Amino acid sequence: MNSKLLTTGVALTCFLTMAAEQYTVKSPDNRLSVTVNTGKATTYSVDFDGRRILDPSPISMTFDNGTAIGRDMKVTDVIKDSHDQTIKPTIRQKSATIRDNYNRMQLKADRYDLEFRVYDDGLAYRFHTDFPDSLKVLGEEATFRFPADYDALFPEEKTMLSAQQPLFKPIKLSEISTDRFCSTPILIKADDKTRVFISESNLESYPGMFLRKQGKHELAGKYAAVSLEDYRTDDRQIFPTKRADYIAKVAGTRDFPWRAMIVTDNDANLITNQLIYKLAPESQGDYSWVKPGKIAWDWYNALILTGVDFKCGINNETYKYYIDFASRNKLEYVVIDDGWSEPWDVTKTIPEINIPELVAYGKKRNVDLILWVSWAPFREKIDEAFDKFSEWGVKGIKMDFMNRDDQEMVDFYYEVARKAGEHKMLVDFHGAYKPTGWLRTFPNVLTSEGVAGLENHKWGSFVTPEHNVTLPFTRMVAGPMDYTPGAMKNLHEKDHQINFNLPASVGTRCHQLGMYVVYESPLQMLADTPTAYEKEPECMEFLSQVPVVWDETKVISAAVGEHVVVARRNGDTWYIGGMAGKKGGSFNIPLDFIKGNRTLTIWEDGVNVDLDATDFARRSRKVKNGDTLSVKMYDGGGFAAIIK
Repeated sequence: MNSKLLTTGVALTCFLTMAAEQYTVKSPDNRLSVTVNTGKATTYSVDFDGRRILDPSPISMTFDNGTAIGRDMKVTDVIKDSHDQTIKPTIRQKSATIRDNYNRMQLKADRYDLEFRVYDDGLAYRFHTDFPDSLKVLGEEATFRFPADYDALFPEEKTMLSAQQPLFKPIKLSEISTDRFCSTPILIKADDKTRVFISESNLESYPGMFLRKQGKHELAGKYAAVSLEDYRTDDRQIFPTKRADYIAKVAGTRDFPWRAMIVTDNDANLITNQLIYKLAPESQGDYSWVKPGKIAWDWYNALILTGVDFKCGINNETYKYYIDFASRNKLEYVVIDDGWSEPWDVTKTIPEINIPELVAYGKKRNVDLILWVSWAPFREKIDEAFDKFSEWGVKGIKMDFMNRDDQEMVDFYYEVARKAGEHKMLVDFHGAYKPTGWLRTFPNVLTSEGVAGLENHKWGSFVTPEHNVTLPFTRMVAGPMDYTPGAMKNLHEKDHQINFNLPASVGTRCHQLGMYVVYESPLQMLADTPTAYEKEPECMEFLSQVPVVWDETKVISAAVGEHVVVARRNGDTWYIGGMAGKKGGSFNIPLDFIKGNRTLTIWEDGVNVDLDATDFARRSRKVKNGDTLSVKMYDGGGFAAIIK
């Protein structure tokens, strides 16, 4: 074809496309398509394999300078390009490399852009503004208008002052009343196979996105307004008492958070998806010092030790015992949880605790310390506290009770992450909103809560095996989660009883062991007491070996809320973990991913597990490529295996 004619044809096509005010961008494999319509309102719709999964959904932002971007949008230029690169994450949460392959469309207008990225496994959009002065964001319109009455796993919240530890309860969109809302992430079941996961990434200096019901099959963004006044409680908390009429005060030139959707026709793909990570900004600086690891934790088990010759509690003798236990079992850390410092001064310890002495004791045994802090007292002395912790030789902090994600709190998260990095300290956020790409931007923020985890057994029975096998497809997709597994006292759901100081998990012993392979957390807790683990040497054989970072992940079998079986590789050793929900089942696992002759050791539900949830069997055998591992998981059961 004549090159001049080709150029004219392309120009004419672009002109007609822009005149029609409709723009389309597709995924590299062409299965996922996003269509953007501009004009009085800017909407986007999504098709997957030729089927509409999101109807035209309005998006806009309103500022106090009278501008409403996304409304009456006049596109001045359209930029389309493709990206395909390999990311080598500092912390190998799922894999040693990540393919970052997408098609991009950027719609430019006067003083703002609207950017879409479409991957084979999801999509995301964000606004960018270029105003000369700072602005107040009065509101953001982020809608998700579904074409039918889909099922949702709805993480409902009663208040936006929340630690975001919801249960993901199934409900039809039409059954959610308009006065109800949820935190994100949320999972939508569009049909028997298609899943739509909604969350956000790169949430910097901006409030987190909740979703409220709007219309019959529609969800819309809901955001906490800026706090103007607050009050301080006796229990080390600060709560807003007066809110502004705007949700954020921002620089005029900036990128806003990504609104992200994962789309897949296979539940297994949710577990391996890394969209939230890929959308986050790359880290700046050197994080080669970051050391993931396992932690002996004290709070779940109330520091109760048996068979010792000292009074256990918040004192140096108890923590030296924890350090000795960690050292014997090759655990990298011990966390000293609530109670070690004065309530409102984290630079001063109680008389029974000597942090420098414990740090020195641990250093001789290759065990480092992490200190729990409540966010409000820590904020009051943040620089002094970081300096003091560095002087003591502490390696990280576990920060708790934030329980909100308005702009002020999000700013505080970023300040903590940056300053911790400057002091070469790790961070574990508790009482936290979900991850929004922290692990990429701040590799020292290794894990966070924002999940209804094991500790809830201390006061309730609602964290069930069914909930546990829902988390890998919901909360964990957003990023690492500090569920804090490892209970050695286990009861079936029908038998569960509440005991705050001596709690028992719901589900079998091997359900707990399976979590260490299924659940991702580069800082992974061993929640039970050292003396409980010492009575279970066969379980500690597994817990001492299982790593917390992975070079490769393969999902063998997965169904949301029913079961999950995952194989992960660290170096040349494979680990397989399985968890069952309400109903167990038999699974045949082809060992086609191993090489050469290997030894397989497996911990699985015992023959009498129906009578006692702690019953398990450990066995070993030789295996090779092409063999099949047959495993039976009991109701609420699980298994864990090592192939080396």
